[in-house]
Amino acid sequence: MQRRVTLSLGTAALLVLAGTVPAAYGAPSAANAAAGTLASQDLASAGTGSPYYRIPALTRTTEGTLIAAYDARPDAGDLPGNIGVVLRRSTDGGATWQAQQVVRKDAAPQGYGDPSLLVDRTTGRVFVFYAASVNQGFAGSATGNDESDPDVLQADYSYSDDDGLTWKHERITADIKNPAWAGMFAASGEGIQLRHGTHKGRLIQQYAIRKDGANHAVSAYSDDHGTTWRTGTPVGPGGDENKTVELSDGRIMLNNRSAPYRTVAYSTDGGVTYTPFQQDTELPDPANNGSVTRFAPDVAATHPRASWLMFSNTATTGGRSNLTVRLSCDNGENWPIRKTVESGPAAYSTLTPLSDGTGANPRTGLLWERGNVDHITYSSFDLQWLGGVCAPVTVTSPASLPAGRTTTVTVRVVSQNDVALPAGKVSLDLPDGWSAPGVTVPALAPGQGANTEIPVTVPANATAGNVPATAAYEVRGSRHSYGDKTFTVTQP
Repeated sequence: MQRRVTLSLGTAALLVLAGTVPAAYGAPSAANAAAGTLASQDLASAGTGSPYYRIPALTRTTEGTLIAAYDARPDAGDLPGNIGVVLRRSTDGGATWQAQQVVRKDAAPQGYGDPSLLVDRTTGRVFVFYAASVNQGFAGSATGNDESDPDVLQADYSYSDDDGLTWKHERITADIKNPAWAGMFAASGEGIQLRHGTHKGRLIQQYAIRKDGANHAVSAYSDDHGTTWRTGTPVGPGGDENKTVELSDGRIMLNNRSAPYRTVAYSTDGGVTYTPFQQDTELPDPANNGSVTRFAPDVAATHPRASWLMFSNTATTGGRSNLTVRLSCDNGENWPIRKTVESGPAAYSTLTPLSDGTGANPRTGLLWERGNVDHITYSSFDLQWLGGVCAPVTVTSPASLPAGRTTTVTVRVVSQNDVALPAGKVSLDLPDGWSAPGVTVPALAPGQGANTEIPVTVPANATAGNVPATAAYEVRGSRHSYGDKTFTVTQP
């Protein structure tokens, strides 16, 4: 039976930490910022109100309020420690932010850290999940799920029914933690609610757990708007901080912190079980927390933007730097569009849409750790700033291309936009000495595709074997590459 105990009303929820509001970094990040811009401002800076701030979480409520949560830390360490969860709210799309308020903070040695926000789009309730400690953090946590054991890292959350103004607290360790597991903590950032399919309405929050001496990832989920919670089957080893996203075909993709590349797993049962991890070599990662989200979460599966995903992380296999955002047009199979937010030091990041994701140029919100975790910074950007066009290119060719001859290769472009694309051009990048003139692609209506025929001439002296090629689509003055194709050359 589900055991539900309300720990306390958030009487401290409206207390403001001492100190002044940090000076703005860059321009105010308003929802109506100029098209084609990245606008940023610091929401918290180390030494102002708290010695340290870390671990960003971000969401947009059903009322349109932006909530940015993060740790206020007495030192640079993780739990155990006297850490508190704090937040700031914006009711004008991120242009201005209200004073910092406390969600959960108690006297030492108690601590609460690593927040993850989740909104129930049906009830409007806002959840913030986090770990609660007394004596031990993740690495030192005991097995068992005794909710009064100071050596067990506890699974807590707070919830708000007034758009983030006040908070009540719950402990669900006994409900979601297998007693054989050791450490367990909520993966910070943002959880999801399934919008479609058999499990529509399900709330999902990701956790990292310690099982049999190794780290795994697992989904905690609720089908009754948070009244009861349970966990599925862990996926691992190799799990760490991880995020999930609902795909347009009904599957859930889990995207996991891992070096030198992110790892992914898939669920067909609403996050209860997942496939084994596999590397996504398009997503380099230094083992840092990142983010994945649907660009337009509520559109129907047939909408051109249903398969668009956004992703952020520090895109390097070295240290934490080069914070990058990416756009996938095909449920994360490929990530052809990317833009650097910060080339210098950066760490954790989390994304959330600022609208329904439709229209010509919607904006996305990004909360991230700037510098050497000196600042919690909020940024917003639009589709024009990100650049790129969602129009996948596929190449079909005969089984082989004979040397010394010209063979027709079919290149197909399909618009996944919901606005028309003007006429463009497709081309093939091939080795020196080959000939493949670019061919015009007609203007494409939303969802429309077009086949083009490119005559490919192979030099007579070409060596038999496989030859890589890259298909490219040029439209609106920009050139977009969409993966590789391998041609097989034969000698007649």
